[in-house]
Amino acid sequence: MTLSALSPETQALTRRVTALSVAVAAVLIVVKTLAWLASGSVAMLASLSDSGLDLVASLITFYAVRYAAEPPDAEHRFGHGKAEAFSSLMQGGLVFASGALIGQEAIRTLYHPRPVEQGGIAMAVMVVSMVLTLGLIIAQSKVLKSTGSIAVSGDRAHYAADLGSNAVALIGIGAAAFLGIVWIDAVAGLIVALWLIWGAIGVFREASHQLMDRELPDEDRKRIVALATEDPRVLGVHQLRTRASGPYVHMQMHADLEAGISLAEAHTIMVNAENRLLEAFPAADIIIHPDPRGKAESHGGLFAEAHHG
Repeated sequence: MTLSALSPETQALTRRVTALSVAVAAVLIVVKTLAWLASGSVAMLASLSDSGLDLVASLITFYAVRYAAEPPDAEHRFGHGKAEAFSSLMQGGLVFASGALIGQEAIRTLYHPRPVEQGGIAMAVMVVSMVLTLGLIIAQSKVLKSTGSIAVSGDRAHYAADLGSNAVALIGIGAAAFLGIVWIDAVAGLIVALWLIWGAIGVFREASHQLMDRELPDEDRKRIVALATEDPRVLGVHQLRTRASGPYVHMQMHADLEAGISLAEAHTIMVNAENRLLEAFPAADIIIHPDPRGKAESHGGLFAEAHHG
């Protein structure tokens, strides 16, 4: 069966939320740059650096989701979905590098602390940053329910980390500016750095699952089997293999049918099963091979499982 295209509505949702991500990152860079220049805060510098990488990561996501949604062509017969996983890897690398550099600056400042100026302005900027980031995360979460895009998921992951890191930076700036505890600003910057590194590791892990063709979660596999065998003429399913590729899902399986039915009836049963699966997984590439129950020899090549018929 040919690969189903993403619906225009789904593509539009993904494109809008990635454009929103770019816009939010750009606004935050401007306001945080002004706040850092006024305050000299290490925590603000950490947050500014993070937002700068957010913009780069969001631009990568912006273009990756558009490329991933392109239909299969002669050179990419399985589609372009893995562009989203590559996008997530690049995002993770940028965030990891940001965390390492911020951590280095924070440790340096711990040994040579300096006061934070214009603390009120810096704190106001952090509050604005948190509000904008929270709004973006809510929008991304809604889109993920419809699309399952790993690129948007990776983008949301680092913005979620940003939300927490901004809260830490807010505390550090306030303590340094109004309580005179200067070293807390550097500690806050170090916590932000560690937070970013931890978030990057999570993004790496999720992207590697797709690039290594990891099976779908067990609940999805059980749902696939249930839908395929909903027709009592499908006596069982074996050799089920699944993988995700950006917004697409690839699945293939062998279905047990009565040995005496005609080829035309077998074809009709398979098409009906595919249609049931497509209702649950609209952007799916589905291959179902019919086997005559009790008469099929082991087949399927290198990755064939033992036939249970």
